[in-house]
Amino acid sequence: MRSFFPVLFFLLTAQLGNAQADKIFIETNNTAIVYKIGKDKKVSQVYIGNKLGRADYAMMNSGREMYLTAGMENQFEPAIRAVHNDGNPSLDLQFEDYKQENEGGVIHSRIVLKDPVYPFYVTIHFKAYMEEDVIKTWTEIRHAEKKPVMLTQYASSLLHFDARAYWLTQFHGDWAREVQLKEEKLNNGIKSIESKLGTRTNFYQTQTFFVSLDQPSTENEGRLIAGTLGWTGNFKYSFEVDQKNGLRVISGINPFASEYYLRPNEIFETPEFIFTFSGKGKGLASRNLHKWVRNHALLDGNAPRMTLLNNWEATHTSFNETRLVELFDEARNLGVDLFLLDDGWFGNKYPRNDDKAGLGDWQPDKSKLPNGIAKLVKEAGERNIKFGIWLEPEMVNPKSELYEKHPDWILKLPNRAESYGRNQLVLDLTNPAVQDFVFGIVDQLMTQNPGVAFIKWDCNRSMTNAYSAYLKDRQSHLYINYTKGFYEVMKRIRKKYPHLPIMLCAGGGGRTDYKALEYFTEFWPSDNTDALERIFIQWGYSYFFPSNTISAHVTSMGKQSLKFRTDVAMMGKMGYDIRINNFTAPELEFSKNAVKTYKDISEVIWKGDLYRLVSPYDESRAVIMYVNTTQNRGILFNYFTNLRKKDSFSKVRLQGLDPAKRYRIREINLFPGVKSVLPENEHIFSGAYLMEVGLNLAAGKLQSLTSNIVEIAEAGINEQE
Repeated sequence: MRSFFPVLFFLLTAQLGNAQADKIFIETNNTAIVYKIGKDKKVSQVYIGNKLGRADYAMMNSGREMYLTAGMENQFEPAIRAVHNDGNPSLDLQFEDYKQENEGGVIHSRIVLKDPVYPFYVTIHFKAYMEEDVIKTWTEIRHAEKKPVMLTQYASSLLHFDARAYWLTQFHGDWAREVQLKEEKLNNGIKSIESKLGTRTNFYQTQTFFVSLDQPSTENEGRLIAGTLGWTGNFKYSFEVDQKNGLRVISGINPFASEYYLRPNEIFETPEFIFTFSGKGKGLASRNLHKWVRNHALLDGNAPRMTLLNNWEATHTSFNETRLVELFDEARNLGVDLFLLDDGWFGNKYPRNDDKAGLGDWQPDKSKLPNGIAKLVKEAGERNIKFGIWLEPEMVNPKSELYEKHPDWILKLPNRAESYGRNQLVLDLTNPAVQDFVFGIVDQLMTQNPGVAFIKWDCNRSMTNAYSAYLKDRQSHLYINYTKGFYEVMKRIRKKYPHLPIMLCAGGGGRTDYKALEYFTEFWPSDNTDALERIFIQWGYSYFFPSNTISAHVTSMGKQSLKFRTDVAMMGKMGYDIRINNFTAPELEFSKNAVKTYKDISEVIWKGDLYRLVSPYDESRAVIMYVNTTQNRGILFNYFTNLRKKDSFSKVRLQGLDPAKRYRIREINLFPGVKSVLPENEHIFSGAYLMEVGLNLAAGKLQSLTSNIVEIAEAGINEQE
């Protein structure tokens, strides 16, 4: 490690051209974070915001320490706290080294800090994604002391802000009530958002947030940061406003019950904190993150997706081979690509006829499926559809052969009564033998049935009463090592089956984070599929997740029309979980046409820029649109929620179009025999008109729980109004 200051100056100047020699720049095309190296070798953040010219940074000399430590002069929440093996609980981090590399349009910066007394190092990484205006940051912690050092806090990121006021937008909820939006002003003191749930970490709090500066931001106005943690485990955010009205945002693993004993020369790598800065409201931040997720985080993020029919609502766990094959015919008739067999297909000594038995025994139930999974794959293939299957590999029922054979594989306290969630317990993924078992579930399934084309991976309980027989006297490593064990399993699966589509489910949206999306192609947002509720749920997820990740199924839950339920599902990655054989002839015709329509418009929905035009939190309707990158096609969704007697609605101004282009307006996905009542239907307008004047989406006799889907397509040269 270099510490000689002239060498430092030469290094920085050589790498950064005309940059000031005492400053470090983390920049995208439109965003910048600037750090200053002080004469005391402390590194301070002096700027975050829209990108400025290098000359503008010259006078920026005052700031706050970039990675606050505990045990010395700092009086606020630290980013890191360590207890050395001599018992000393202090840490002092000073500049040691810096390196910056261009990795194909992604600028990777490393800032190395070192304690002057102890051989203790912290490397802070930044990756700046130029085109998407997204930055991710994480830390690596190591030491060369003689014995383990205890880490009690180990943040991924610490960011400083200076504004008149701060407004936090967070998303909270419960089962079937996920991602409910809440906005509040941050006052002096500490506001924390955290999870201690181990597996279904997003059950009550979602690890996504906005912090607006000076005033609450809107879709198109306001300065803000949008942030999230790439970690499928316990997380914590601390928002601390100090006595001088400065704000510190600390992000990382929740250190609760997770003291980590770091061995000499072992590297403790924190999760990545991913964020974007927007000077133009929440909408721009969402579009930045959506592009980044599709291009850099989501497995096969720009690849096609399949539409599916799930059997759960039609059969639950009561089915046999013959009934499933009948459902294959329904899937083929509907026009979807895939049939998904849900829970209930496994277990012989303890058949899975309900949620009380069989979990962990992943052999086909011979009484239900005498010819195994291979027969189902074959029958589906003969109907020109693909076959997928449900798994919950991390869990076990006490009433199972697995539980009887391997009681030491289960997370449970040795001297207390077992505590069940959904009649099940969690397997101990800190144990390499359990990791082998979980990988083997998928590997054996795919080896024996290579035609399986989709997996739904569920996780239906959180960690409680948790104790690992494998970890013994290192129980404080449980939460961290479990998550790492989960990743190890997924890495092995992806190495052997790199493009197998897998849906991430956790009793609904219990696991929704960017790190998990490296291994999964989509997630299940909520077990609540009532279309009215789903408008709010899918709206909440849309702030951080692109639509091709948000599975949205047409079901019979709720009292809305089939068209309304279908239109809501089309806003995300549409599928079906409904009894098709109960449809009337017009309903079946509508649904078959809807599948065709969705396949035609899905590229715009999945890959287009998202614009939230009218929020259901503001009016008795929601309007959202997607525009493709060439700006020649857009798809608009208009949903009326619970209308009041004298509700009135103004025209909706569109966004994201080319002002100079001309667009034909056409309502699509209409029910058979129904004509559009939109006054502008089949008319042609300029993009400028549509964005400045707008469309009347509230014509005719309005009713609650009704909807429209409108295509905005560039008109041909010879087309007339």
